[in-house]
Amino acid sequence: MSALRTHLEEDVLGWWSREGADDRLGGVRTCFTNRGIPISAEKYTWSQGRWAWTCALVADEIDAGRLTGDAALWRGRSIRTADFLAAHAFLPDDRTSFRLSETGEHLADEHGEYATSVFADLFAVLGLAGATRTAGEGAHEWVEKARRTLVGADASLRDGTARSAPYPVPSGFRDLAGPMTLVHVAGELHRAAPSHDAHDVISRARSTLLDRETAFLGPDTWWEFRPDRAADHDTLLARHVTPGHLLELLWMLVHVGDRLPQLAVPDATLTALALRALETGWDEAEGGLLRYTDRETGGEPTGRLLGTPYESLVQRTWDTKLWWVHAEAMYATALLARRTGSPELARWAGRVRDYTLATFPDPEGREWIQIRARDGSPLDEVVALPVKDPMHIARSLLLLNRVEHSSTTGHDTVDHATTGHATTGHAKPHGATTTDTTMTEENSL
Repeated sequence: MSALRTHLEEDVLGWWSREGADDRLGGVRTCFTNRGIPISAEKYTWSQGRWAWTCALVADEIDAGRLTGDAALWRGRSIRTADFLAAHAFLPDDRTSFRLSETGEHLADEHGEYATSVFADLFAVLGLAGATRTAGEGAHEWVEKARRTLVGADASLRDGTARSAPYPVPSGFRDLAGPMTLVHVAGELHRAAPSHDAHDVISRARSTLLDRETAFLGPDTWWEFRPDRAADHDTLLARHVTPGHLLELLWMLVHVGDRLPQLAVPDATLTALALRALETGWDEAEGGLLRYTDRETGGEPTGRLLGTPYESLVQRTWDTKLWWVHAEAMYATALLARRTGSPELARWAGRVRDYTLATFPDPEGREWIQIRARDGSPLDEVVALPVKDPMHIARSLLLLNRVEHSSTTGHDTVDHATTGHATTGHAKPHGATTTDTTMTEENSL
């Protein structure tokens, strides 16, 4: 067994099984300090959706023989978390409460509001999609609830009315996180239960990212926040980028392209964008990837300020080293190096992996110390939400282990090959089909 797989099974999944999984009520406990000390029993919808999907992926990998464990336990966790979400998180308008109590009561913010983040809505959809795929028959209600919420989230992001607590997108800007999350979440819902609605959301989001004059990504462009007006190109919002976000998006585009070939992104484009993210974000002084950098000069982001909370976050935390950035970079660089055959990406994959595994894992086997200062030392403060994230590390290590397994066995482990538990004989979810031929032509770009 590889060292990475041992770390994944014992230190990461083992810790979440012992400390995080709520096998009584459903869901996951995530309100821990950076050192793993519990501070609250509240359940953020954002995290619950991520957990439901991750548990389904763990069950997939055990079923496929790439992981040791009890697939039924992890499948049950995914299903119970989806039940918890479906029973408690959703509001009558198909949005979700941002926070719930341990037992599922809606918790309002300081203004008495519940539905404050389109990303909480989308991660709830992601969780229902994962549980639908792993549950087999009987998931029709989840699929319909997820479909309605996805369509609503897509509409609100396109018309600019989406809310995005804890850091609202300022008026006059569009953020990469919106179409990026739509690509991934709609892709996973389409994988679990193919539909025209999910396929249309994927196509529109991909187009927003790549295929228009207002795209976020291109040969000479890369925007984290794209301004609507040229006059705002000098702002910090327009000038800053998040290298980890771009790398995460690239592997998501690969996965979607593997399942829907008409939406695939050329290898040359993937390689160029990955190298740009790595070269822009790498900290030559201390190693690792910076959280935020200047899109033109690298290093500390600069630019005219508009006085938003998000700008304060960028200025305060630009040089931190974060768990999710490095977990996503590890998987993205390994996948793209193998996919494209780029020697340069292969070198980067080794460099990123060496830094990440030397820096983040907790020396006492308690998952990772997720938040680090620029020099890699633990940074015991909140950088976004007061939670320990249950998805990025496990997801990236699970997918990286899949890549390594296929390299040693010679078996292709394309993401869509595990859909519907074909190898274990489980029935496919209600309404799912085995092919996507009905949508390929009319929705191709």
